[in-house]
Amino acid sequence: MHSENPSTSIRFIADPPDGRLAAAAFRLDGPTRFLDSRINAYRSDIADVALAGSLFAPHYAAPLFRSAAESVMMRAAPEPEAEAVSQLLTGEGFAVLDVAGGWAWGYSRHDHYVGYVPDRCLTDMLTATHRIAVREALLFARPSIKSPAMATLPFGALVAGTMGDTFLQTPAGFIHRRHVCALDDRCDDAASVAELLLGSPYLWGGRGAGGIDCSGLVQIALAATGIDAPRDTDLQRTAIGRPIADEEDLRRGDVVFFPGHVGLMVDDSSLIHANAHWMSVVAEPLADVVARLIPHHDRPITSRRRLPR
Repeated sequence: MHSENPSTSIRFIADPPDGRLAAAAFRLDGPTRFLDSRINAYRSDIADVALAGSLFAPHYAAPLFRSAAESVMMRAAPEPEAEAVSQLLTGEGFAVLDVAGGWAWGYSRHDHYVGYVPDRCLTDMLTATHRIAVREALLFARPSIKSPAMATLPFGALVAGTMGDTFLQTPAGFIHRRHVCALDDRCDDAASVAELLLGSPYLWGGRGAGGIDCSGLVQIALAATGIDAPRDTDLQRTAIGRPIADEEDLRRGDVVFFPGHVGLMVDDSSLIHANAHWMSVVAEPLADVVARLIPHHDRPITSRRRLPR
């Protein structure tokens, strides 16, 4: 709810029973401003308290910060069959604004993306010390490669533990030291990170656990180099890097955008991307990608962006 009356104001008071805010009196001022519901947490019944100055809702909630106990899909609705909108990787933070029927609603802390996850998949907030630095790491029952592997962790998952001579000891088990890196370690080349995931299945909403989608691949690859990127292609297109002039040649690490799609250049002519055509992460000639799109789009390439070095 918005108003275009420039002379109005808004005031809120605390609601002691549940810690939310209620409007004592409200008048919203300024021009109407669109809030993207993908990255602004609001519903008809409740909203993030951070939005109290931007919109009116019956209740406002302060987030409760938790972490993913396992990799889990974020969904558009509190139903197991609802469309996947993104994915939380093990250890990543999730800000909970509401819990009902076994589902937590809120947003992922790394990119503020809004969705629902099963509450059972969340745990106390993790203070991570390491992240997974290979495509897939094994969690062993004991500090031995001959012990049972109890789980797998995808690239980018966060863990907390103490490093020994060969294994990182975590509360859940042991991870070989070659499969992790310190939390603040950074890769130099986003394309190299994407190449680690070659052959991964395409998964709508995926970010690497069991599969990955196009914008998830770019987001994960950039995060490993220290660049925070939004979740979706249209958000990435305006947020990362700088435009590449038409007369400039493409080079390794450049980001190329298409209608509803994105990928990274591995050299001046080949693109690595997660795509539904091959249902996989593949590297192929950029010209082949463009040729597939030409029958359906007047402008197959919508933007070319170069990342800082």
